[in-house]
Amino acid sequence: MAVTIDLDTILLELGQFGRYQIRNYCFILVAILISSVRNSQYVFAAGEIPYRCAVPECESSPPEFVAGNWGPWALPDERASCERLVPLAQECALSSFSINETKRCTSWVYENHDTIVAEFDLACEEWKRTLVGTIHVAGMSGALPITAYVSDTYGRRTALVITAVSPAVVGVIRAFSNSYIMYLCFEFLDALVGGGLFSTALILALEIVGLDKRVLGGNLISSAYALGQVLTAGVAWLVPNWKTYTLVIYAPSLIFITYYWLIEESVRWLLSKGRNKEAAKIIFKAAETNRKKLSSGTIKLLTEGPEKLPQIDGKAPIEPDKRSMLRQVLRSRTLRCRTLVCSFWWVTLTFVSNGMTINSVSLVGNSYVNYILTSVVEIPGCILSVLTLDRFGRKSSVMTAFIICAISLIAMAFVPLSIPWLQITLNMLGKLCISMAMSSIYIYTGELFPTQARHTMLNACAILGGIGALLAPQTPLLMGYIGTFAYVVFGVMAGISGLLMLLTPETLKTSLPDTIEQAENMDKKKVVV
Repeated sequence: MAVTIDLDTILLELGQFGRYQIRNYCFILVAILISSVRNSQYVFAAGEIPYRCAVPECESSPPEFVAGNWGPWALPDERASCERLVPLAQECALSSFSINETKRCTSWVYENHDTIVAEFDLACEEWKRTLVGTIHVAGMSGALPITAYVSDTYGRRTALVITAVSPAVVGVIRAFSNSYIMYLCFEFLDALVGGGLFSTALILALEIVGLDKRVLGGNLISSAYALGQVLTAGVAWLVPNWKTYTLVIYAPSLIFITYYWLIEESVRWLLSKGRNKEAAKIIFKAAETNRKKLSSGTIKLLTEGPEKLPQIDGKAPIEPDKRSMLRQVLRSRTLRCRTLVCSFWWVTLTFVSNGMTINSVSLVGNSYVNYILTSVVEIPGCILSVLTLDRFGRKSSVMTAFIICAISLIAMAFVPLSIPWLQITLNMLGKLCISMAMSSIYIYTGELFPTQARHTMLNACAILGGIGALLAPQTPLLMGYIGTFAYVVFGVMAGISGLLMLLTPETLKTSLPDTIEQAENMDKKKVVV
């Protein structure tokens, strides 16, 4: 019979964020950076590049992107990309082209060959370029339940190594794609085998820190992810060719196989599986690393045989349950409702955040710099999360972020275009608040479910949140119909998400629930340490 050990109490003696945790965080943050780069690499690999119709009658050898003085004769305008003037003869002369009759181009000249647009000749087929991002999101959605199963069944460390190393192989193969279909297939496979890296690293990181350091730990993860997006643009700037870029960001990931020996398994997961001896060994190692001395009572608790261990704080021993944990959660009315609420939060976060990015006022200048600036905006949101979650509580902090975001976005719809500075201010305020809510919800969602199902339920919410990620690229179409009033849709969703916070319990200073019963009773009684 396995016995409950109150890990949160032990962490107070062990050190909530000591040298042991810092060491593990350093490894985990590197994995987070790589996860961020992989999840956003397609923005540049499948980036848009300028192109124009090829005019065989006039082209030099090799063709130059900037048309010569024959451009006005053969092209309907300087930016012609899909149509050219109908040729009347095979020579390059003013009289050899129709004045106003055009036909669709059959070949193109590209400004450069840095992205797959030129590599696979995707000119005038914009949907094929944007489909890459949709395929990536679909692959990530498929990855989440698979990764959650591996993580909750075989351990966080195992899931981390698999999701960190597997994409390296897939990514290297994708760099040598010789067709658009092959590229799409390996883009999907890349996301499928590696899309769960972020959530795995987040869970592993949060389960090794104490109650008072959860928010700091979670937001270090979110900030590292934002910095990873900055790194994405930086590497793409230095290495613009998509093949070389892909090799540079994927090949080094093979080194993550060493994480199986560099990082210990989650103690909380081991305890949830009844593997107390393995957990005790790691706890003693952590205490030595943190230069902490455990109390005699804790040492006795960890060293005695499982059948002799007493109950802690009146909690009944946990029997490993062989039934489907997801099925048990869904049988609980409380956790079923909690899952629906969390899922709506995630749909809102992905839809509003991505939609705002796509439809925000374009920054003038270098595209790489613009992407970097957009990514950096998320870091102040993470900082606000650190400053508020432990001071004012999860519910009030996240609810405030959602409500301010809602007010800002709804107000944007009524601000005249003649006042651009106010629109930009409201847009940035909304993005700041939605970024704060997103970094906070990662932490809060993990605190609402029991240990054995924590990763599964976090990923279940994230999978449904993928609906928002899939819809976000279509928001420009919505803008085309109703203009800035599309921001009202964003604002209403954020407002509803804020109000739904009233249906969930406060988890500040509350032990992570280890069983379904403890998770159900979070509203009734807190376990404060």
